[in-house]
Amino acid sequence: MQVVGVQGHSPTADVLALAAAVLARGELLIYPTDTLYALGCRALDEGAVQRLRRVKAREAGKPLPAIAADEGQARSLWTAWPPDAALLAERFWPGPLTLVLEASPGLPPALTAGARSVAVRVPDLALARALCAASGPLVSTSANPAGGAAPSTCAEARVAFEGAVSLALDGGPGSGTASTLLDLTGTEPRLLREGAVPWLVISALLKRRRPC
Repeated sequence: MQVVGVQGHSPTADVLALAAAVLARGELLIYPTDTLYALGCRALDEGAVQRLRRVKAREAGKPLPAIAADEGQARSLWTAWPPDAALLAERFWPGPLTLVLEASPGLPPALTAGARSVAVRVPDLALARALCAASGPLVSTSANPAGGAAPSTCAEARVAFEGAVSLALDGGPGSGTASTLLDLTGTEPRLLREGAVPWLVISALLKRRRPC
């Protein structure tokens, strides 16, 4: 595994080119986000996503989350963009809020695991967004084997995947807090995981938009 130090908020062109080449070959990458360290590959590369699932020992039937460079790229992975999604994205993106919406047709089965929805966010770290801008949406699952503790440092992430990952980008310690996960596929928003964005803040924002 090659390890390269990076400045997460100002990634250099050579680091981005190196990572893009690794991803283009269908290989796996450890990289920092604004929350935790992620294990990733190109989200639209079925073979790479299958390999990631094997390496992580991801449970069958459990979808994988993705990150995107911007709102437009995120929306390309979904079939609809409801008003609640638009409001939340305007307020919290880039940032640690992951939205679950109905998946676009043709997404790799290894990504959705048979589900009709997919979880996506736009992270508040220039490096992560630049990787997506260069290579397309990326799988962004915590860089630990299924059931293990999510790592907040590159060193912690590397221990579990030595020999299985081609490149690790070390941007220093992460926040240690996962993103908030919100399901917008139903008639009412549903909190799946409370993380860096408090549910009380989200619910208050949505209530202000809706008539009494």
